Amino acid sequence: MFPELPALEVEGEMLVELGTDGGLCDGSEFAGSGVDDAPGVEAGWPILGQFVAHDITADRSPLQAHANPGQLRNFRTPQLNLECVYGAGPAGSPYLYDLEEPAKLLIGANDAGIPADLPRNSQGIALIGDPRNDVHLFMSQLHLAVMRVHNGIVDRLREDGVEDAECFEDARRATTWHYQWLVLNEFLPKVVGEELVDQVMTGGARWYRTDGEPFIPLEFADAAYRYGHSQIRHAYEVNDRSGAIPLLPDLVGFRPVPTALTVDWTLLFDLPGSAPAQRSKKIDGRLARSLIDLPSEITGETDGEYRSLATRDLVRGSSTGLPSGEAVARVLGQQPLDAEQVGLAGEGWQVETPLWFYVLKEAEACHDGTRLGPVGGRIVAEVLVTMIERDPASYRAVDPEWRPTLPAADERFGVADLLAFSEAAS
Repeated sequence: MFPELPALEVEGEMLVELGTDGGLCDGSEFAGSGVDDAPGVEAGWPILGQFVAHDITADRSPLQAHANPGQLRNFRTPQLNLECVYGAGPAGSPYLYDLEEPAKLLIGANDAGIPADLPRNSQGIALIGDPRNDVHLFMSQLHLAVMRVHNGIVDRLREDGVEDAECFEDARRATTWHYQWLVLNEFLPKVVGEELVDQVMTGGARWYRTDGEPFIPLEFADAAYRYGHSQIRHAYEVNDRSGAIPLLPDLVGFRPVPTALTVDWTLLFDLPGSAPAQRSKKIDGRLARSLIDLPSEITGETDGEYRSLATRDLVRGSSTGLPSGEAVARVLGQQPLDAEQVGLAGEGWQVETPLWFYVLKEAEACHDGTRLGPVGGRIVAEVLVTMIERDPASYRAVDPEWRPTLPAADERFGVADLLAFSEAAS
């Protein structure tokens, strides 16, 4: 997005010291205290954010693309189109679909025989369009919820007399449009603020320029959109029987989900008629213990300092030549954070701030860690809004006046309504 800006030059040892166990990014001391909870921000939002990240980076393989030539134009084009759920469709990815009802996605059974898990092979590996959506319990259960929404819409279409030959594509379109609506009208406003979303949707992007198909800028992928890493709690209550369980390694995925760990979404999102859900952690530059000491199931065999997700984020941003956060702020016409707000002066830091860390500290300084500030917010909003606007199959391109058709508790359809419909369709 800012190709004219020079890369921030910083020693790798300093990045490791900042991100590793005991470094400034280590939020272990706050684990379970609640003092770093973000008021008003439910714990489920960074999970949805991770789902979106996987969706826009779920590239279909050439084999899958050729199995469905009608969608070849989408090959390696980042879009919010639920490709992570649908793969290449019933023809190109038949293992994702119910053999007896091919318009529906295949749902797996848990250890009690209840259809409440992803479909899996005999070794417990999930049969889904993107294996990353089985990385931990909440991701796999959110993926399952979206699958149930699709299947529920198929049932509605059949009740309305839609022919079976048309049911799959109609249900896919409806599910995808409801998802895109959520991203633009609820998810993004919570992440960057309604005012900024309105600015980008009405005035277009100012810095995210695409001459052809949308692309994923490094400033987005390796810095701003990694804000969610700072929102993840160390431990979560999964349901009313689980107690508080560390996300990693206890809830790591890549294995069947037992009945005892079926997710109660009222504990992740504020749903009508239920007590307030758990809160996300603040966006403040610190990561929960679960992410500072990642399990080997995720990292593989690696050196100790690279078990920290913070270290990985910092090193990745440096390796891709990202500019400093202050440099981007100046281009955007924003007053950069001062040394006290960034908090690195006492660590012997002599240069400007890595963009990823700057985005986190900006959120803390500007909004007490509840949402992104002007630099991080601008990058995230321009990229996601433009991806949907430039997708020729999105509701914004096909029918800008379209509004959600699934039941809603009030006048504005939201994630609570999507999850309620999913539960009713299970």
